[in-house]
Amino acid sequence: MRRNNYPYQPLNQQPSGSGAAPASHDSLEAENELAAEELKQKIGALKSLTIDIGNEVRYQDKLLRGIDDDMDRTSGFLGNTMTRVLRLAKQGGGARQMCYMFLFVLVVFLILWLTLKFK
Repeated sequence: MRRNNYPYQPLNQQPSGSGAAPASHDSLEAENELAAEELKQKIGALKSLTIDIGNEVRYQDKLLRGIDDDMDRTSGFLGNTMTRVLRLAKQGGGARQMCYMFLFVLVVFLILWLTLKFK
């Protein structure tokens, strides 16, 4: 009979005056040793799993820090580029140059799309 979803069976309570007490004690001791060995194996598995999780967390943290650094560098580069584009747009003749730049980017993306589509 299982109670509370625990995988153990309750012990039968026998009167202390019965003659089967030493044999019962030895069987309980053997059962305890078996349960202790199973518990030791489960603890070892949990320890191994915990170590693996810790290693994975450290690896993922290293990757995220690298991505964060890359994003910071990209953000700085993009900010500088946008500053230059805005400065170029404010100068005389900037509208024509912006149109040429837009057309150039459009043609490059079109060529890339066609290349990837018909590859």
